[in-house]
Amino acid sequence: MRTICVFTGTRAEYGLLRPLLRQIERAPALHLQLLVSGTHLSAAHGMTVGEIEADGFPIRERVPMLDDGDTPLDACRAMARGLEGMAEALDRLRPDVLVVLGDRYEAFCAATAATLLGIPIAHIHGGEATYGAVDEALRHAITKMAHLHFTSTEAYRQRVIQLGEHPDRVVRVGALGIETIRALAPTGRAELADDLGFALDQPFLLVTLHPETRRRGTAADLTRALLRALQQVEGPRILFTRANADPEGHEINRLLEAWAAAHPERAALHASLGIERYLGAMRHAAAVVGNSSSGLLEAPAMGIPSVDIGGRQAGRVRPLSVVHCARDADAIAAAIERAIDPAFRERVADQDNPYEAPVLPSQAIAESLWTAPLDGLLAKRFHDLP
Repeated sequence: MRTICVFTGTRAEYGLLRPLLRQIERAPALHLQLLVSGTHLSAAHGMTVGEIEADGFPIRERVPMLDDGDTPLDACRAMARGLEGMAEALDRLRPDVLVVLGDRYEAFCAATAATLLGIPIAHIHGGEATYGAVDEALRHAITKMAHLHFTSTEAYRQRVIQLGEHPDRVVRVGALGIETIRALAPTGRAELADDLGFALDQPFLLVTLHPETRRRGTAADLTRALLRALQQVEGPRILFTRANADPEGHEINRLLEAWAAAHPERAALHASLGIERYLGAMRHAAAVVGNSSSGLLEAPAMGIPSVDIGGRQAGRVRPLSVVHCARDADAIAAAIERAIDPAFRERVADQDNPYEAPVLPSQAIAESLWTAPLDGLLAKRFHDLP
């Protein structure tokens, strides 16, 4: 029996991890521990720990780390609280392997604590690039702390190997989000509208905007440019989700809240839709707009066009259905018009998706967590390329 501790700190990350949690629960030789922190325990971000509880997963440890601050210094203070709390939690749990996903500073804290405590780390979605966010550095730092690697594309697998990880420990498994989509029961448009309290009887855009944390002080201007563009694009209604817990996220949320309140007949803003409602809304949307990674990973898997604004996701592999644009209102409006053009949607409906894999990602990861030799795992060496 191996004890696998899975860390989750955000709503989006948990939605990706859920099929893996089910696989670990079902595996006779694996025992699941769940470590919860970040926005899951924040009222300002929807207290999404309730979604985890509703799914029936037992939470072994909760580590509050966020406050109401919204600056880089506040994020550093949150990391300090998170590192202390996660170290204490992991010292109590003492799993055989800690699983972390992605590039957030919450996951970085968990990985750092595990490194110092001598707990092996399995990292999901390494090797990717997001040049517009400080997450870019955190992701690669987690890669260097990790011992098992599960990437979403072959290009990302090669990048992890380039970072000095041994090829035998780097496995391309595809994107977990696509597995979630394939397993999700379709939600009807009318049912979703009733659930959201927002009429969806005409085309609508699903909009999520996060700060570009490599460009401090620009979140408000980016948001205003998006809102001006939405004014220019006539027709579609707007379903907003709030920004994440990055510095300046509160500024984005404040502007979105004011705009939605001024346009109640056209727009609605939700702190968190939850994975089922978010993907259900995506399935019925005319396009996904903003700078969330879901526009590059999940939306293409549904054949839904997406508009990627600015540089937050710069460096990621972009499927053909993704329309990239600059940060100004005219460029954003033009990109939205292109994305909602029926001819464009028809062209990209059957695209090859680089994030697809022949085996379920959760199954491949769970099998590796069960079979990977643990002896000597911590004593890894830098793998030099020929």
